[in-house]
Amino acid sequence: MARLILFNKPYGVLCQFTDGSVGADRQTLSDFIDVPGVYPAGRLDLDSEGLLLLTDDGKLQARIADPRFKMPKTYLAQVEGDPDEASLMLLRQGVRLKDGLTRPAEVERIADPDLWSRDPPIRFRKSVPDCWLKLTIREGRNRQVRRMTAAVGHPTLRLVRWRIGDWALEGVQPGEWKEAPIMSFLR
Repeated sequence: MARLILFNKPYGVLCQFTDGSVGADRQTLSDFIDVPGVYPAGRLDLDSEGLLLLTDDGKLQARIADPRFKMPKTYLAQVEGDPDEASLMLLRQGVRLKDGLTRPAEVERIADPDLWSRDPPIRFRKSVPDCWLKLTIREGRNRQVRRMTAAVGHPTLRLVRWRIGDWALEGVQPGEWKEAPIMSFLR
């Protein structure tokens, strides 16, 4: 029986079990997860937080991570500024990046989410407003959400992946993990 783990990756943690950098002393998945044989199905940047799925099933790992399956991934993004409807519409239509046009995103402004504190905290600036967006994408380019929001003039300050497909972070605190059921449509 395949295993699937939902992990709430804290800010500053590498999405791998070892750190191959010379002289680096960064936290890795092995600092939090002591389950043999599981590997991440996808990645999150060092400066991103939130849901990371790990499994011991190679086919399931590919099904979750491979962009051709268009698994929806939902992010909560704190962005600089106050995006107007035109900026949000650009995200909904797809944004031209250096590596091509993105697929359209589902995006909406949301109230400040009730999230854990981040260490280090986001730098607060009185003269620059910020707001939160909920974005769902169906591809997984490198730093895609950050590049998309920057392309429409609203750089991302904090990024939390909240959901992948039907799996969400509800009830999982930063640095914690839990086993999850594997949906039948993925088998």
